[in-house]
Amino acid sequence: MLDIKNLHVKAGDKEILRGVNLRVGTGEVHVILGANGSGKSTLMNVILGHPKYEITSGEIYFEGENLSALKTFERARRGIFLSFQNPEEIPGITVENMLRTAKQSVTGAKIKILQFRKDLRAIMNDLQINPEYASRYMNVGFSGGEKKRNEILQLLVLNPKLALLDETDSGLDVDAVEIVSKGVAKFHNENNSCIIITHNAQILKHLPVNRAHIFLNGQIVKSGGAELVSEVSEHGYAPFESN
Repeated sequence: MLDIKNLHVKAGDKEILRGVNLRVGTGEVHVILGANGSGKSTLMNVILGHPKYEITSGEIYFEGENLSALKTFERARRGIFLSFQNPEEIPGITVENMLRTAKQSVTGAKIKILQFRKDLRAIMNDLQINPEYASRYMNVGFSGGEKKRNEILQLLVLNPKLALLDETDSGLDVDAVEIVSKGVAKFHNENNSCIIITHNAQILKHLPVNRAHIFLNGQIVKSGGAELVSEVSEHGYAPFESN
């Protein structure tokens, strides 16, 4: 599904990614672990085409298509979704209207309002989101936990092919992480894929992790199975710095 080849990226004069190689198959869950400032979020943003970053060399392929010429909205329409570490507030547009419009844009089909509203309320109930929030402006006045659950609501409604989850669990209490984890598990199936940045193994509780990657200084320094998550939880990143 995703194939990143020798990716080098800079922002301004600063090189951030220094030769990243990553392949994610359909149906797989990959976890990226790394200290703050190691380039993890940059990678996520570059996959979706954030204009702040410049690819100096390397390529990104999604389902065999080179993404370099595609704008962010075109990549989103191809089926790539990014859950932000710090979700933005969007005054003037309600949660329901934004999601219905986005769903229509992605699918190209007109969405029936009443059926969409019914489906949306059912997902909100699963995520323990007050149904009244559907009529509130996107993330405006939401707590940090509510914003993160709202990101998973968007994930489940839009049902992308590739979900990029950038520390969706950060700042959440134990109960909220459990809800988010179950929401991601409900989304994932054999036809889609997930890349998850996290410092908290609890979000992976309900997910089968295929590969884990240690990210340091703009590079993947080690890849392995789910056991890497446990190694980092126990020993931190110091053992990998000399690799």
